[in-house]
Amino acid sequence: MANLERIMTIDDKTAGKNFKDSLKIGHKSEDAVCKNIQKKYPKAYVVGGYCKGFDIYVPETDKRVEVKQDKKSNFTGNIVVEVEFNGKPSALSTTTADYWVFDDGEIYIWTTPRTLRLLIKSMSPVIFVGNGDNKKKKAYLVRKNIIVATAMSVDRRKRD
Repeated sequence: MANLERIMTIDDKTAGKNFKDSLKIGHKSEDAVCKNIQKKYPKAYVVGGYCKGFDIYVPETDKRVEVKQDKKSNFTGNIVVEVEFNGKPSALSTTTADYWVFDDGEIYIWTTPRTLRLLIKSMSPVIFVGNGDNKKKKAYLVRKNIIVATAMSVDRRKRD
């Protein structure tokens, strides 16, 4: 069996304590990315409730955006790209988003699921239980500098 590794999300004062806190932090990232998108596309909105395939819809372009918060990447140098949770396909495996945005607290890294799939193609996944979770996830630890180098754009994040 693959290494079981405990990964803790680092963010604000509450991150990593439990799923509910991590979810709040994720929603904060989604809201911030959506506000950025709305500068050009005012009708963009965060999809309410649970939407497995994407977080933000942009009606003006008919595009979908998935937002992933990973502040721990500032310390590890890796971005977690999840593909399975509790033995079922998730995240990159099930996304219907046109774009993925990684928020590391400093920058927004814009990429596509296609680019991510190409990056992980020759990598081996790791299996771990994330902090706040009680079930295993399978993910790829992709060097952040590689994702940045292949990104469509990298935007400086405005301070909250």
